[in-house]
Amino acid sequence: MSRLRIPQTKTLSQALDGLIGELGLGARLREYDAVLRWEEAVGPHIAKVATANKIQHGVLSIRVSNSTWRYELTMRKKELIEKINAVLGENVVKDVRFM
Repeated sequence: MSRLRIPQTKTLSQALDGLIGELGLGARLREYDAVLRWEEAVGPHIAKVATANKIQHGVLSIRVSNSTWRYELTMRKKELIEKINAVLGENVVKDVRFM
């Protein structure tokens, strides 16, 4: 008598994680998370004048409201990169460009 094998069940989260891994999208999703969590990382004061726009290859593009703030944030670039990476829990952002 042959035994029927029941396939191992997975949670939706496990299935999505597997699919993301198979498609090679994990790194891209972690990068996109940097855009989504910009305000959380820098706080509402800075987020009011500087908005995360996009990220490509670890370079986060930030739209800044004026040149004075652009200069200020350029001087604090290293600090901002550390803050966003701390929120993300890994070194996703390698550089920041202000526009």
